[in-house]
Amino acid sequence: MMNTANGMMSPSSSSGTAQSPGLKTYFKTPEGRYKLQYEKTHPSGLLHYAHGKTVTQVTLAHLKDKPAPSTPTASSSSFSASSGVRSAAARLLGGSNGSRALSFVGGNGGSKSNGGNSRIGSIGASSTTSSMANPNFDGKGTYLIFNVGDAIFISDLNSQDKDPIKSIHFSNSNPVCHAFDQDAKDGHDLLIGLSSGDVYSVSLRQQLQDVGKKLVGAQHYNKDGSVNNSRCTGIAWVPGGDGAFVVSHADGNLYVYEKNKDGAGDSSFPVVKDPTQFSVAHARYSKSNPIARWHICQGSINSISFSMDGACLATVGRDGYLRVFDYSKEQLICGGKSYYGALLCCAWSMDGKYILTGGEDDLVQVWSMEDRKVVAWGEGHNSWVSGVAFDSYWSSPNSNDNGETIMYRFGSVGQDTQLLLWDLEMDEIVVPLRRPPGGSPTYSTGSQSSHWDSVVPLGTLQPAPSMRDVPKISPLVAHRVHTEPLSGLIFTQESVLTACREGHIKIWMRPGVAESQSSNSENLLAASLKEKPSLSSRISNSSYKQ
Repeated sequence: MMNTANGMMSPSSSSGTAQSPGLKTYFKTPEGRYKLQYEKTHPSGLLHYAHGKTVTQVTLAHLKDKPAPSTPTASSSSFSASSGVRSAAARLLGGSNGSRALSFVGGNGGSKSNGGNSRIGSIGASSTTSSMANPNFDGKGTYLIFNVGDAIFISDLNSQDKDPIKSIHFSNSNPVCHAFDQDAKDGHDLLIGLSSGDVYSVSLRQQLQDVGKKLVGAQHYNKDGSVNNSRCTGIAWVPGGDGAFVVSHADGNLYVYEKNKDGAGDSSFPVVKDPTQFSVAHARYSKSNPIARWHICQGSINSISFSMDGACLATVGRDGYLRVFDYSKEQLICGGKSYYGALLCCAWSMDGKYILTGGEDDLVQVWSMEDRKVVAWGEGHNSWVSGVAFDSYWSSPNSNDNGETIMYRFGSVGQDTQLLLWDLEMDEIVVPLRRPPGGSPTYSTGSQSSHWDSVVPLGTLQPAPSMRDVPKISPLVAHRVHTEPLSGLIFTQESVLTACREGHIKIWMRPGVAESQSSNSENLLAASLKEKPSLSSRISNSSYKQ
């Protein structure tokens, strides 16, 4: 475990965390080195695990310029000491992911924690900025929102400070998933789902402006589990949905809400007649919120993800199935089963042609929406795959004349503490043929395997394919990035962010970006990495191989 998790980090060290033995501060790719630039984490004294431990998920939130000031802005003089570092970092990172807000595991996560009724608590007295406002709160800013234990933490991505600028604690339940909408029209742009089933929508800017001890201006949905009292497992804004959002639960149900309706609107749905079948029920009254219930599967929905245009919704669950729905038609398009065990995460490619899934079979599966089946398996993880994402900022060295993407870069993280990067070139994937009796397998771009005979009919869930039927790909890079099991990753224009379950986040700068950093920031990081590791770091590290 890292020093910070044991409260052994000195408060004066703010530009990085002491690196554990055996962990390198860079990894190599064909295009160059990715370098560890700095880290984000929670203040060690603010952790409360009274309601059971949760898995950290991270959401990247990009606040745009505020159209018109409604409150007095804070004086900038009190922040002059760090303004140089902040402005330098802002020039590098200010554009990070500005075109679209992304979140780990599709804005959700298969977090596990105990239930309980939700009630807003107070911010810890030792919160780093409880006595002043955030310098970015009234203008542009890119923030990391992450949950640890019973708290939500907000960090300024454009600052090298390790500690968050805001923390919000919940008294009787844990926040387990969250999502941000940078195109929100009326201010409420942040969603938070709790282990009790309760859901809140708030304004991120309003939370940053407020220096008090409460979550301010919150709209409360599913209060005290009135509609569904099972744990929230995922939450997502509907792209282009004008304030609509969906929440998935551990009992296999997903609910559709509209944020412009009263959160306390009466909603009652008929009993699910057949728990094994997909069904949709709509609320009886126009003022009801949620407005619809989708019963998707038996057991937990572990992750949800919308395609970039909002046309399709992908879900993965405890039953091991990926399901892809036409969101507006409320119809199942396709899906299929993992090779083994539950699926834990899913993510879309930017063009909507492919879906990544990962789970308990240690495989990264690549699904084709055109073929409606698995087209590749990524082998390289030694434990469960907990996060997957396409790198939409990576440009393929060879694109065809039509400008279509023929090679994709994606990443995955797992409980084996590794980050894996993969290149997928669809034209080069060979399809294994059926193994002849007593012979070795042969490969061909054509196939006589039943798995490849034709496009799967619409609305069909595929059984788990045979291992010999699916092409295998190997990772381009495999790098151990943390000492704790990982929970997610995010690609930005300048960096790759990795997060572990315990709430430590690392920012790895892309090749070229890292070289352009000022010598001052490099010296700060180098100095912090020379700190003597604690005894606990060496003990926990000894059980892993580099």
